[in-house]
Amino acid sequence: MMLKVSSLFTDGAVMCRRKEIRIFGEVPEGQEVHAELTAADGRLLGEGFGRGRDGRFIVPLPSLEAHTGCTLTVRAGEEAFTACDIAVGEVFLAGGQSNMELELRNADEGPEIIREHRDPLLRFFNVPRKAYVCEDQQQAFDETRWEAIAPGTGGCNSAVAYFFAAALRKKMPEVPIGIIGCYWGGTSVTCWIEEEELRTLAEGIRYLEEHEARAGDKTMEAYLREEQHFFDVLHAWEESVARFKEENPGAEWPQIEAACGPAPWNPPPGPGSPYRPGGLTDSMLQTVTPVSLTGLLYYQGEDDAWRTERYDELMVLLVRSWRKRFRDPELPFLFVQLPMWIDFNAQDNRCWARTRMAQAAARNALRNSGMVCLLDQGEYGNIHPVVKRPVGERLAELAGAMLYGGGEVSPRALRKETRGNEIIIHLSARVMTPDGSMPALMEIAGEDGVFVPAAARINGMALRLSAEGMDHPLHARYAWCDWSDRVNVFGWNGLPLEPFVF
Repeated sequence: MMLKVSSLFTDGAVMCRRKEIRIFGEVPEGQEVHAELTAADGRLLGEGFGRGRDGRFIVPLPSLEAHTGCTLTVRAGEEAFTACDIAVGEVFLAGGQSNMELELRNADEGPEIIREHRDPLLRFFNVPRKAYVCEDQQQAFDETRWEAIAPGTGGCNSAVAYFFAAALRKKMPEVPIGIIGCYWGGTSVTCWIEEEELRTLAEGIRYLEEHEARAGDKTMEAYLREEQHFFDVLHAWEESVARFKEENPGAEWPQIEAACGPAPWNPPPGPGSPYRPGGLTDSMLQTVTPVSLTGLLYYQGEDDAWRTERYDELMVLLVRSWRKRFRDPELPFLFVQLPMWIDFNAQDNRCWARTRMAQAAARNALRNSGMVCLLDQGEYGNIHPVVKRPVGERLAELAGAMLYGGGEVSPRALRKETRGNEIIIHLSARVMTPDGSMPALMEIAGEDGVFVPAAARINGMALRLSAEGMDHPLHARYAWCDWSDRVNVFGWNGLPLEPFVF
């Protein structure tokens, strides 16, 4: 068979509404390809033509409104491909690392939801996690299919993306929602930017050179041997942890680590590593390029918090490169700001605080982008909180604000001014403390730049900050720490005030 349509367009696929629909796959050079989409009643909704070039084809179909029960037919010469139960609706790509990857079955509400949920118009396509291009990677993608939500299914779907999509379905019950999951735990932002793009940025070059220095001239065979040894050690440790937990119910992590040792997390560098800069763009992202998308969902930054102080530059590069890849310069980008977190007994070095501000800076530098604040959702000692409903639902509210004419977002600081011995922070919305106490985690500094805790009071859509002995404050910041359980400033909509530094 010479015609090969991407598995993204097999039975049950969801295609993007209100944008050009792109059907793609493989075909011999120069071969003409014709595609048509018909409605459940047989009406022709759209058709298009393409031609094989470098072994691939792309056929554009016209923009459509929401539909269900459609049939896609693709023909090339004497060959024909047909897919049924096609829907047209909203399609989001969910990307990032482990907190996006955390599966619904491992979320706090997951097991109960999985037993009961049913929604034939909420569908997931999870890109196989493959670190490099090979026959196994290609076969895994070819065998992947869309799956609609039904009882007993969907446990391996991203919990964040599930709660996001489920919230959108409630708001738009007539519109199908499709999620393309494309993520990998522990990955840097640079893993998702192709090497050519990384080399346009000094910080991207630094990441590439650091990996090259660590990997040396290692062959794929040598890398695979090292990788196997790493997994053998890791699996033995995981079994030890599982035994200890079974023998000591309710044991906390410090006890587990004292008994079993720290996690042997030292994956080897090399040509097959999923953690190499640029690697996953070829083995994962490329497989769904250039599908038409409603928007991008992204939850990442944990891996880079300790590695760079220029995360905003890398994030802006990621968004621009993805928009180019998906042929949509205005593609909406919705992402999650890092919550509070610090490891057990670790020193607070404020690297997560810096990354939060870098994420906000990237949001401010990018058009058509939005950020969800999770300042109230972190867990001490647990980098993977299992409570994911607030994350997904806040992303859905952000989508409402950006795409659908209304949604709740966190209040944010807009500007500062000094009046006498007070510094005034003007906000985008009114805020409160739920128990009426003084706003916590506020600090101010004078000309010397030395920050001290500030007394704070709420005055309409502003905060007035002062400190004893400081006559002329010039700088202010809020939540400048990796971890605190004292977050107590919220908008009247219940969402936390974004951290700020002025």
